[in-house]
Amino acid sequence: MFVVAARPNFMKAAPVLAAMRARQGEDDDVRFSPFVVHTGQHYDAGLSDVFFEQLSLPRPDRDLGVGSGSHAVQTAEVMRALEPVVLEQRPDLVLVFGDVNSTLAAALVAAKLGVPLGHVEAGLRSGDRAMPEEVNRLLTDQLADLLFVTERSGLANLAREGVDPGRVHFVGNTMIDALLAHRERFAQAAPLGELGLTPGEYACVTFHRPSNVDGEASLTRLCGLLRELAARLPVVFPVHPRTRARIEALGLGASLAGAAGLTLTEPLDYLSFMGLVAQARLVMTDSGGIQEETSVLGVPCLTLRETTERPVTVAEGTNRLVPPGDPAAALAAVDDVLARPHPAPAAIELWDGCAAGRIVDVLVRYLGARPTEAGDT
Repeated sequence: MFVVAARPNFMKAAPVLAAMRARQGEDDDVRFSPFVVHTGQHYDAGLSDVFFEQLSLPRPDRDLGVGSGSHAVQTAEVMRALEPVVLEQRPDLVLVFGDVNSTLAAALVAAKLGVPLGHVEAGLRSGDRAMPEEVNRLLTDQLADLLFVTERSGLANLAREGVDPGRVHFVGNTMIDALLAHRERFAQAAPLGELGLTPGEYACVTFHRPSNVDGEASLTRLCGLLRELAARLPVVFPVHPRTRARIEALGLGASLAGAAGLTLTEPLDYLSFMGLVAQARLVMTDSGGIQEETSVLGVPCLTLRETTERPVTVAEGTNRLVPPGDPAAALAAVDDVLARPHPAPAAIELWDGCAAGRIVDVLVRYLGARPTEAGDT
């Protein structure tokens, strides 16, 4: 049973499903019956439905339609809606992705029902428990029977936390599997013409984390930074629904709409967005996955956060952390990027497009060693 909830989940799940299909075609002894549950945590079509089409994901077998809510409410609602589905389907294993509330909720349901749990993207740590995602990561990894790790920092983190090394598998990054599989389609899908952008001469920005967009002072400061950035080069800003709601609630829309060189758009589909990222001069974000994607694409990334759970993107990639409360430091970092040659794409260990195949190999060994009951999937 695949449990997915948000944009990054879809990109991490699609290669695993594809690898299962390929493995079944190559080995008559392997039979997978994946059952996909979409929790509905991201309910905007621009952040969910279109990704199923572009990534060749099967339509969800069950859509829980949970929607928005506080962290506690959203987690509880996913648990309430998912439990009867797990009881009905009796899966051999529940597979979760990333660090969203649905990830933790599904992990708790699986653990309480005694169903084995696999976690794709295990072991990442920012060290900041004020981030809701950090709590989700920590707890999910304590519950998981199979922990699929994307970078070596994850191995060190799990060892420090006392996780049995026999449960841990260093496989690489399935989000990069998706990127490499679809990379040739990015340029054609990028809406540069309609946005009046020239390849390599604009910035792409995304922001959605509560620490940056929830508070009036932080969001006002961020809007000022975007205006200053747009004075240096054109900026395209696909606005997350959460961020747009805060901008409107605080009456900051007019200040952004009137900024020369700054274009706000609705959320973009995967191919269009990645096409913009791949051809940008720089990216400014508070996202996790974009730090990884830009490193592989060779695009300078300025991450407005104090910490990152993906340190390999700083050590070996194109990512740089910038204090979110210091617009002057952010602009200085922008000027430094613009003064340097474009960086080369990073070659990060096991980020080679084959992570999903390694995960399926582990699943075959694990599930093949477990007795199953008639009717299990």
